Amino acid sequence: MKPSRITECNEWILARFPLTKLWNEHMTHYYAPKNFNFWYFFGSLALLVLVNQILTGIFLTMNYKPDAKLAFDSVEYIMRDVNWGWLIRYMHSTGSSAFFIVVYLHMFRGLLYGSFKHPRELIWIFGMLLFVALMAEAFMGYLLPWGQMSYWGAQVIISLFSAIPVIGDDLSLWLRGDYVVSDATLNRFFAFHVIAVPLALVMLVFLHIVALHEVGSNNPDGIEIKDSKDPWGHPVDGIPFHPYYTVKDIVGVAVFLLFFATVIFYMPEMGGYFLEHANFIPADPMKTPEHIAPVWYFTPFYAILRAIPDKFAGVIGMGGAIVVLFLLPWLDRSPVKSIRYRGGIYKKALALFVISFLALGYLGTQPATPTATILARIFTAIYFGFFLLMPLYTRWEKTKPVPKRLTTVHSLEEQLPALIEEITVLKPAATEIGHTAFKGSSFTRQPNPEGIRNVITRLVKKAIGSLD
Repeated sequence: MKPSRITECNEWILARFPLTKLWNEHMTHYYAPKNFNFWYFFGSLALLVLVNQILTGIFLTMNYKPDAKLAFDSVEYIMRDVNWGWLIRYMHSTGSSAFFIVVYLHMFRGLLYGSFKHPRELIWIFGMLLFVALMAEAFMGYLLPWGQMSYWGAQVIISLFSAIPVIGDDLSLWLRGDYVVSDATLNRFFAFHVIAVPLALVMLVFLHIVALHEVGSNNPDGIEIKDSKDPWGHPVDGIPFHPYYTVKDIVGVAVFLLFFATVIFYMPEMGGYFLEHANFIPADPMKTPEHIAPVWYFTPFYAILRAIPDKFAGVIGMGGAIVVLFLLPWLDRSPVKSIRYRGGIYKKALALFVISFLALGYLGTQPATPTATILARIFTAIYFGFFLLMPLYTRWEKTKPVPKRLTTVHSLEEQLPALIEEITVLKPAATEIGHTAFKGSSFTRQPNPEGIRNVITRLVKKAIGSLD
């Protein structure tokens, strides 16, 4: 085809579909704050993992059988007989855990820099709906291998819905499609996992990004860059998303894929956290596992459920732990967004919240001993206290002055050369190669104890000072 024909074809398409306009509005002419840091990688990584899950899921469905008698064997067939089936399955199973890792870190960044506050409340709501849809997608996909833990985990979780007054029994029956987890349940979960919930996820991702680009991205300073513009109407503290942040995200993707591939090829089960050992045993309705626990990314909420003695109250507590996240934009009464300018109360509260969430995650994987139950109740109280007391302590705490323009904080990449110089020292090392005439000297870097002590002391002082 001649160049003129290609141009005419291109113009014909653009006259009917605004591809260039979309690209300019959301990439080259979309100005993002120029001080994005490490925490801003995880949004794009979540999108990458979503694409991975969709593509690998398509290939898995080509050989998977949603039948109670054939499901487990079809997974074994994929692993053993399908060309590269083991790789696709591990990419999908590892991808599910990676999805929750990047999403949890993405949500934590919102807590750090106040990305849920005005004018981004709707972005946060769409993000939380995404999180709920992701949990539903993971739960329904968890049953599909039809292993022991898949079967009994689904049995336990679905039975919780029966605790809801009036509609509980009917809701549980509808979810299962039978009075016990059976072939009907497997088919229903397969339909939701492969068709219904992915469609909802894609739609919510679209709404999340559109809402984000309408009001603009937040930044580590929590300053609205649209308030300061140059004569051409561009934010003076902003840079075009493309090519600057697309290139930066490519670096983040490369580092992420390095860790992702390491897990896939060397530790796909991750010690039983990503793929439980009991799930390598076919589901047996007549034999209950000694300890039933969900996958690690559900365990904080599972620990909250077990910490409350009453079944219905436990379900309310587990659901409330998620619902309270939706209310975050209206619970936080602080006049500033970023943790950089908040008082010490919020910083300490956030630290306690992170500790409680991690502790609940660990306790959810352990048997429900009396000691574990008491600890779970303590950490559950801390978890809910972070949110329910937020209207009080965010209003009382003394905040720091917020600058009108973005501040420049040296990134780790910029500080690394000076840091290496400080914690190491060059020492000559004599080398001999054959004859004495060839003797030479070279220098090697060795640890500098005094420099290491200085760096650690400085970091500790900075951490303590940041809590004031």
